[in-house]
Amino acid sequence: MKRSAAFAALLLGLSLGAGSAPAFADTTITVAGSTALLPLALDAAGAYQKAHPDVKISVSGGGSGTGINDVASKATDIGDSDILAPTHPELHDNRVAVIGFAVVTNPSVGLKNLSKAQLQDIFSGKATNWKQVGGPDAKIVVVNRPRNSGTRAVFTKTIMGSVPINESGLTEDATGTVVSIVKQTPGAISYAAFSGTRGSGLTEVSIDGVAPTDDNIITGKYPVWSYEHMFTMGPASGEIAKFIAFVAGNADLVRKDGFIVINDMKVHETDR
Repeated sequence: MKRSAAFAALLLGLSLGAGSAPAFADTTITVAGSTALLPLALDAAGAYQKAHPDVKISVSGGGSGTGINDVASKATDIGDSDILAPTHPELHDNRVAVIGFAVVTNPSVGLKNLSKAQLQDIFSGKATNWKQVGGPDAKIVVVNRPRNSGTRAVFTKTIMGSVPINESGLTEDATGTVVSIVKQTPGAISYAAFSGTRGSGLTEVSIDGVAPTDDNIITGKYPVWSYEHMFTMGPASGEIAKFIAFVAGNADLVRKDGFIVINDMKVHETDR
């Protein structure tokens, strides 16, 4: 009886011990920021977790400004951004891809090309009817991006310059939402990442006769593009570093999601 009781106690102890300790230690990585980079971040996270089941990766949007602020405050491990973070020298810049941005219109507009000057008129509020820029007699419905948007920052730098954007009207942050609104709204116009506009059914407008294509970005003909950054608090290490390297090094995934592999570029951001 004593031997049986001791054996039962041993089994109970082993059972409790097994229940109190996990089978393996999970590593959790949190990623937030750019909605332009979101499709690649999500797909890469899924592929990485499949190959590394002990790693959990949580990915969310919120915009480039949010990504930079979140990683700077240590609220997230990786801050996705379409723009640099000059006010946060403590952050380490990990470039993972290049993204192009297209000016998109509802197909009802019927225009396939606009000049830089015409775009400045539209987004500053100077032009309010499509007939003012060679289109139909219809109201221009501008779908803008918020001030913390990296997409907006790139558009402002490369197209608007010193011309201020009119803040009235619709403002949407998420790339997918912008694309949906433009698609559903006659006369609408906005700008969004290739990762959201490709295959959307919207008209991707040429600028000064130059089409928004990967080849035109690679060769420096089309100016509306940026590097995609995955910022970390100091140099990345461990699984975070491995995941970032996985994103940047997976050329097939980068291209599939509408991005450009950095090594394919024949120009630099400073060449514009």
